[in-house]
Amino acid sequence: MPNPATLPLLLKELRLSAIARSWENVVHTAQEKSWSYERCLATLCEQEIAARYSKRIHRYLKEAKLPAGKTLATFDFKYAKSVNMAHIQALAENSSWLDKAENLIIFGPSGVGKSHIAAAIGHALVDQGIRCFFSSTSSLVQKLQLARKEFRLPDVMHKLDKYPAIILDDIGYAKKDESETNVLFELIAHRYETGSLIITANQPFSEWDKIFQDNMMAVAAIDRLVHHATIINVQGESYRKMVAASKQ
Repeated sequence: MPNPATLPLLLKELRLSAIARSWENVVHTAQEKSWSYERCLATLCEQEIAARYSKRIHRYLKEAKLPAGKTLATFDFKYAKSVNMAHIQALAENSSWLDKAENLIIFGPSGVGKSHIAAAIGHALVDQGIRCFFSSTSSLVQKLQLARKEFRLPDVMHKLDKYPAIILDDIGYAKKDESETNVLFELIAHRYETGSLIITANQPFSEWDKIFQDNMMAVAAIDRLVHHATIINVQGESYRKMVAASKQ
C-alpha cells in the first residue's frame, strides 16, 4: 500500500513540480470545502498545466530575443496614421498565416515604427505559445556565413526551422560581400513555403539590387517572398526625430 509520506518523492520522480509545490494547500482546501476527489485532482492538474505553459512561454520569450517593451500596447497608432491598427492586431492575434508559411514585409523610412510593429507581432505570437526569433538581418547573415565556413550551415538552417516565424529586421543593410548575400538568399529560399519570414525594409523592391549583388538573385528572392505575403507600407516622419525635437 502506498505511503503518503513518499508523495513528494513520487511527484519529483514524475516531474510534477507545480503539484509538488501546491498539493498540501489544495488538499487542505478540498477537505475544508468537501471537494470530491475528482475536483481535487482536476485542480492539481490545472495548476500543473498552467505552470508548464507559463514556463514554456518564458522560455520562448527568452530565446526569441525580441526587443523589450516593443508591444502593440506601446505602439503609437495615433502617430502612425498610415498603419491600420485592426490589420496589425489581426496578424498578431490570428496566427493562421503562419500555418500557411506566409510572409509579412513591412516597408517604410527609418524611424516610423517598422521594427516596433514586427517585434510587437512577435511578442503576441510568443504569448500564444508560438516560437519566433528576432534578429537584425546583418547579424543573422553573419552567423549563417560563419556556419557555412565551418560546414554547419545545413544544421543551423535546420535549427531555425523550429521557429514558425523569423523576424529579419532591416534587410536593407549596407551591401556586403557576395558570400553574405548568398546565404541571405539561401535562407529566403529555404523558408519558401515552409516557414514565415517577417521582414522590415527601408528600400522598396526596386532598390533591392543594392542588397543582392546579382540582380537575378534579387528578382528570385523577391519572387519567393511575395508569392505568399502581406505587404505593409508605413509612411510618415521619423518618430525618433519628432521625440528628439520635442525635447529641445
